[in-house]
Formats: sequence, structure tokens, C-alpha cells
Amino acid sequence: MGSGDLFLSPPAYNMAAPSTISHTSRSPLPIVRSQHSPFFIPADPSIASKSGRQPQPAAHWRYSLFRRFAAPPANPIFPSSPALVSSVDDVFKFILAGPLLHRMGFTAGKVADGIDRWLLCGGYLSRLFGINELRMTEPEKARVYHYYVPVFLWCEEQVARHSSRFGDADEVPPLVIGVSAPQGSGKTTLVFALEFLFRQTGRNAATLSIDDFYLTADEQAKLRRENPGNTLLEFRGNAGTHDLQFSLNTLTALKKLTKEGMKMKLPRYEKSAHGGRGDRADPSTWPEVKGPLTVVLFEGWMLGFKPLPSEVVKAVDPQLEIVNRNLEAYNVAWERFVDAWIVIKIKDPNCVFQWRLQAEVAMRENGNTSMSNEEVLDFVSRYLPAYKAYLPILYSEGPRELDKEPLLVIDIDEDRNPL
Repeated sequence: MGSGDLFLSPPAYNMAAPSTISHTSRSPLPIVRSQHSPFFIPADPSIASKSGRQPQPAAHWRYSLFRRFAAPPANPIFPSSPALVSSVDDVFKFILAGPLLHRMGFTAGKVADGIDRWLLCGGYLSRLFGINELRMTEPEKARVYHYYVPVFLWCEEQVARHSSRFGDADEVPPLVIGVSAPQGSGKTTLVFALEFLFRQTGRNAATLSIDDFYLTADEQAKLRRENPGNTLLEFRGNAGTHDLQFSLNTLTALKKLTKEGMKMKLPRYEKSAHGGRGDRADPSTWPEVKGPLTVVLFEGWMLGFKPLPSEVVKAVDPQLEIVNRNLEAYNVAWERFVDAWIVIKIKDPNCVFQWRLQAEVAMRENGNTSMSNEEVLDFVSRYLPAYKAYLPILYSEGPRELDKEPLLVIDIDEDRNPL
């Protein structure tokens, strides 16, 4: 680290060495400035070679759309590629059929005006997930243009509104977006896609999970001894199994990451350690994030849960009473950092079992160690009481202080597609 660097770090712990996830890396693309657009549009030679045509400025796409869908002139002045215009027209129509547009306030005119941005983000995600963007299937198009891209553009709007509250000379702290969603609902993939898009469009982003703040293996063993017979606290997961002070220190440090030269490491948790009981990853393996930081994506299965009257949670499961008491401190430690919310809403908590089972079957088919059906049922059963107690309130009332914080609620089906 150079003498000019500032390094912020939460307390370090010496833990078992973990495995790490490496993000997809891409070489820089040549840049084309659209004549009528504030956005920088990459001209990717690889796409030209695959499609047999040269990249064209996004202004051509966007204003072709306006002529076809708004007020087509008698003698169009944008000629050239019928195949390109037809392809973009199809994407435009598909985007307008998306279930999230209305609740985000995205009109047909707004989509048409920003179609270059939609296509840019769609192209990035296609490369990230290995999709042929020229021959996308309906499910692929739905996941990209009905889900990930509109959510990203909504997040961009929240970043812009957040930044507008500060003066030119002010240091702007990163916007913290809380993403609350049950296990298996696809939140980790969504957050990964959002972080990737922020980075690809020139903004520093950081991703944290509430899982990263689980107690160490030794601390979890101590908690288990102190609560004999309570299966909800036997293993990691429920309120009481996280190091709240560690999480508070980490989130506070991230909010201060506002300048060039500042950097810190993000904690990670290794779930496969100690035979699957888990442990905090060795700090030497934690990823590094640099300032100035634009956005923090903070995700978790119980993020936004609010403590309830004791008699309510005891009626669900008597073991939940101590978890409910622990939850009171979580509101103070975590949710005061959140500036905007994304809540992924499921129809039935029992979907979690099916999703987890699908994941384990996939791991088994790939030759990896996985849980049996009985182990999956036991694992999920430790979370179901909290889902049954807290999800109805989260869905009906939202997280706390919604009058001050933007909220996007995304209903999904059993296939994790937005409704």
C-alpha cells in the first residue's frame, strides 16, 4: 500500500482458510459516444463478427424506435439496417410487456428514450451469463429485460436521487440498498448482476450479505451450549447467530469510503468449513473494494424483519421467542444504514425447500458434495418459523421508516420470475 493510500478495515480474525468466488473479467471495449445520448456505448467487435454487421450508435436505435412507435414520418431519414431495427423493435416490445415497469414508473416513452441504456446493460449481462444476445430464448430475455435490467435502472435512479442531496463540494457517501429475499429466491444472482452492471458502467460497488457477519465457529459453538435444545440457534441463520458489532464496524467503514485512494476488505463467510457448519473466512482471502464507493448492495434472507409481540411468535414456535428478542438489536445495527429497499416477495415459504432441493440435486449431478433430501428438510425447517412469523408483516408493512426510504417490491413465481 502506497503512502498516499487510506486503508479502512473492520477487525480482523484468524479463521479457517476458505474458497473464494472470482468474478468474470472482461477486456475493455472501444467506446462510441452516441451523438444524442449522454451514455457511453461500447462498440464490441466480437458482436460485429458474429452478426456480420458493424456496431451502430445507440442514437440510431433509439430514434428509429421513436419513429416506429411514436410518430413515424412519411419519409424516414434513418435508413439502413432493417434487420437491426426489427431486432431492436422486438426487444422494445418485449421490454414494455415486463411486469415491473409500472411499479417503477417506466413509461413507454421513458423506455424508448433510454433504449440505448437497456441494450447496453442487456449486452453486458448476456456476456456475463454466457447468453447469445442475438438468439436469446424467451426465458433468457425475461430474466434480462423483465428483471435484472429494470431493477438496475431503478437502482441507478436511487443513486442519482441520493447524490442530488449533496453539494458539489460534499463527500457523497455510498447509497446502501437493502435486498431482502428468502433463501433460494435468486437474490445472490440478482445482486451479483447489479454489482457487475455498476462496475461495467464505471461506478465502484460493494456487495455484502448478512451471512458475512455470522459468528465464528467457536462463537457459534458457545451459543449452542448456552441455548441447549433450541434448534433455531443450534446452527447459523437466525437472529442471534451474527456478530452485530462486527457488522456495524464494517458498514460504518463502507459509508466512509468516499475518496480516491481509500480501500478496505469485505468480510466473507465460508459455509463449507467444519463439515458444513461454517466459519468466517480467513481475512487474507477477503475481496478488496476501493473508493470512492457509489453503492453498497446489502442482501439477506431476514433483512427487514421486525420484532413482534412475544405471544405472536410463541404461537408460531416457542423456540422463536429468544430469536425475537435478539431481533430488536438487528434493527439498530443494520437497518439504519439502509437508504433504499428491494423486497423479493414469494407466495409460499415452502418454496424455499424446493429451491434448496434443486440446488443440492444440481450439486450432486456435478459430482459435488451435497445434502440428502432429509438433510435439506432439516436445514430449511430451522428457518421456516421465522418466515411464517415475519414475512407477512414485511410484505404488508414493508421495512421500517418507509416514508423516508424508497421501496421496490418484486413478486416472483416458483421459477423465480417476476410477476
